[in-house]
Amino acid sequence: MEDGYIALRGVRVNNLKNIDVDIPRNRLVVITGLSGSGKSSLAFDTLYADGQRRYVESLSSYARQFMGRISKPDVDSIKGIPPAIAIEQKVISRNPRSTVGTTTEIYEYLKLLFAKAGRTFSPVSGEEVRRDRVENVFSLIHDLEPDSKVFVLAPVRIVSGRTLQEQLEVLKKQGYSRVTKAGELQYIDDLLAGKGKFEEDGIFVLIDRFRASMATENSVRVTGSVETAFYEGKGVCAVQVENAQGRTVHQFSNRFERDGIVFEEPSVNLFSFNNPYGACPTCGGLGMVEGIDMDMVIPDRTLSVFEGAVACWRGEKLGEWRNWFVKNAAKVGFPIHRAVEDLSEQEYELLCNGDPAANVYGVKQFFEYVEENIYKIQYRVIQSRYRGRTLCPDCKGTRIRKDANYVKIGGKSISDLILMPVDTLYDFLTNVEFETEQEKMVSQRVMTELVNRIGFLKDVGLGYLTLNRLSRTLSGGESQRINLATSLGSSLVGSLYILDEPSIGLHPRDTENLIRVLKRLRDICNTVVVVEHDEEIIRSADYIVDIGPKAGRLGGEVVFKGTVEELLKDEHSLTAAYLRGMSSPSSANAMSVPLPAKRRKWRNYIEITGANEHNLKNVNVKIPLEVLVVVTGVSGSGKSTLVKDILSPALGRILHETAEKPGRYRRIDADFSKISDVVVVDQSPIGRSTRSNPVTYVKAYDDIRELFSMQPLAKQRNYKAGFFSFNIPGGRCEECEGEGVIRIGMQFMADVELVCSECGGKRFKDEVLDVKVNGQTITDLLDMTVNQAVVFFENLPQPNKTVMNIIGKLKPLQDVGLGYLKLGQTSSTLSGGEAQRVKLAYYLARGTENQHTLFIFDEPTTGLHFHDIGKLYHSFDRLIEKGNSIIVIEHNLEIIKCADWIIDLGPDGGERGGQVVCEGTPEQIVGSEKSYTGQYLKPKLSV
Repeated sequence: MEDGYIALRGVRVNNLKNIDVDIPRNRLVVITGLSGSGKSSLAFDTLYADGQRRYVESLSSYARQFMGRISKPDVDSIKGIPPAIAIEQKVISRNPRSTVGTTTEIYEYLKLLFAKAGRTFSPVSGEEVRRDRVENVFSLIHDLEPDSKVFVLAPVRIVSGRTLQEQLEVLKKQGYSRVTKAGELQYIDDLLAGKGKFEEDGIFVLIDRFRASMATENSVRVTGSVETAFYEGKGVCAVQVENAQGRTVHQFSNRFERDGIVFEEPSVNLFSFNNPYGACPTCGGLGMVEGIDMDMVIPDRTLSVFEGAVACWRGEKLGEWRNWFVKNAAKVGFPIHRAVEDLSEQEYELLCNGDPAANVYGVKQFFEYVEENIYKIQYRVIQSRYRGRTLCPDCKGTRIRKDANYVKIGGKSISDLILMPVDTLYDFLTNVEFETEQEKMVSQRVMTELVNRIGFLKDVGLGYLTLNRLSRTLSGGESQRINLATSLGSSLVGSLYILDEPSIGLHPRDTENLIRVLKRLRDICNTVVVVEHDEEIIRSADYIVDIGPKAGRLGGEVVFKGTVEELLKDEHSLTAAYLRGMSSPSSANAMSVPLPAKRRKWRNYIEITGANEHNLKNVNVKIPLEVLVVVTGVSGSGKSTLVKDILSPALGRILHETAEKPGRYRRIDADFSKISDVVVVDQSPIGRSTRSNPVTYVKAYDDIRELFSMQPLAKQRNYKAGFFSFNIPGGRCEECEGEGVIRIGMQFMADVELVCSECGGKRFKDEVLDVKVNGQTITDLLDMTVNQAVVFFENLPQPNKTVMNIIGKLKPLQDVGLGYLKLGQTSSTLSGGEAQRVKLAYYLARGTENQHTLFIFDEPTTGLHFHDIGKLYHSFDRLIEKGNSIIVIEHNLEIIKCADWIIDLGPDGGERGGQVVCEGTPEQIVGSEKSYTGQYLKPKLSV
């Protein structure tokens, strides 16, 4: 094959069946196919692994010991592969100090900009703080009228322990002969002889005097005198000018101070919250502190203080605090009958901090009293009940020391900038003007980098984020797009970028921007390989590789490779069939996810009133129960905030008194007899251990072990169920401790995994493998896929209750499209979408145990091919038929069109979002002109 391709030969990684693939370089290539067909094996476990391995092996052995160890993929050969960069759907960091700004390195450039071009302003007078230099004084003298008399003065600083007379004698010995007071000159000798009378304050020693016209001719003398004045005046120099206009005194200081305050000069570390020098001393740069949580102290802000809004002031004894506050606060004009949410900032401050001078004791004084009596058990209980992590009172969550905010650019501090949405920040930085040529020159390069990087964040659909947003609060899709924006900012060329479903978390409206970004990455001579199921991205690809035809052992082959036009004509590809079905459903060999026969009606609902967290704007919404509710909206509109940050923890507190703190809301009403539990099914791993696997998660392995212990040979040898476990000593191979492999650490290379020589990779001792069920050992079962195992157990000659239990727990894995997984497959090898569907299967397998459970799914279509979305919808149907309720946060139109009820948030992301645009059935949503979701959903319903 010619040089313009990455040529892969004999790829046998995971389930790939010795395939050959040629991927064109400098093109946008999409790898698609059914879930579990082998897409990630080709993209990440082969292409990325080998690209990284080659780079690492080019380094010295010393450097390699500090880098991650990468295994060589099982391939015959790979030619023409450039350096590889993988951008996966993983949350970037759990570090509480990691933010969007630090991850994208934008904050590093902001620190540099403020350190080099920022101007410091006094918080007292609002005037600029600057350090005067000799040049400033000389410039003033040079601009005076030529015949002006100039006196260069230094304030007399009396050294500690001396009198004024002693200080004057020292000055005389240093060679100075005259001083001034109120502008009048007097000889030091006269003062010492008692002929003049001076007070200690306001005395200046005369350093030099001359006509202004002499300044230009004898600049060396003038600058020397000014330097001496600064030295004698301990950083202060005064210039007295006498001319036709009268007498004036100009003061200069080479100290960085104003209004009696000494300021820190701007430096990079001053703005760094990860450095002890710049971090807020109260919270240590975390933005949060342990303290009294006012949301717990005042849980219902619709109440007034008189009505008992302050929860800790209820009851007979503690109610005395409320009575005292009501009595005395009313005297100073506090509105005791006004709801807390309607109080002004000053009134709320009085409630929180009180005013002891006016005999008003607020919440702060109450907890100080609790602290004094902490030796009593009841006060320890009160303190623990109302403690929590709250916003730092000093830095207000911005993490940097307070005086760093005195430095401003364009009237804004660095805290103002990191709290702006990226969209607003971009507009500010593109329009900011610097006052001097020096500032423009210094900031030019930094501003170029800043504007470029922030522009990339906008382009990938993250304009609603702030730079202060914690990395750990981002979704997998947001994290991936931040990595993508960072890669664009680095401007690498000639590289191989491999992305794992970058459309996750993106509304169809924003996918177009993402496609433009991917093409821009391609256009600067990079090869972009995307593992994707999104229709728009597939249609925009230069080249498509379709892996299949099915999943697991039935996949791992190249079904198709070529352009979109060629794919649409292909008769064997399931991807092609669904693409044809989306554009023209009546065409031959077209497939699509069918619409439901009817929408379910609902009577019961949860009503959220006054949701105000993050960008939500006092949202009131009814969420129906016992139906499929889909919450939609553009990226950043407030979906996750409403469902995961408010609804889920609030119901958790009501139903189970869990400790997780919900976001701000006024109240939640519902018939709580219709909700027995709240379960959030997200994409977090189901187990980090190499011993965890899907069959143990759905509890089927317990029954499988029980079945083997019931076999005649097992009874004869007295093998209990635990004897067939690979997690505990007994029947497992002790050489590899039931893992089947032994890992050998190699100092400078990837760890080597060797098949256990004792058990041959079978995990168990030979005597355990003597026990068989219908000719199959426990090892044989663990090597079966879920589909094979279901067929095996259904065909057993005499199925008993244990066998039926096993089938009942494995079938849901089939139903959610995971029939291709092996029973013994390690959980750590599962993608986020697969882990989420394993959890769904677990709840499906529980039968009637989980009636009236409210399930919350966050983008369950992640990693799902069109063919598998229908299976997912049928699984949802089964849960609802058992009396459960489902809320899905989703952008996938195939799921949205199947919803019984849609809540569409927006209209945009960030500050321009946070409102309910419309709610109703899909048919009602498409009728709303304001809804972006409705516009993209309309063609799906007309089909």
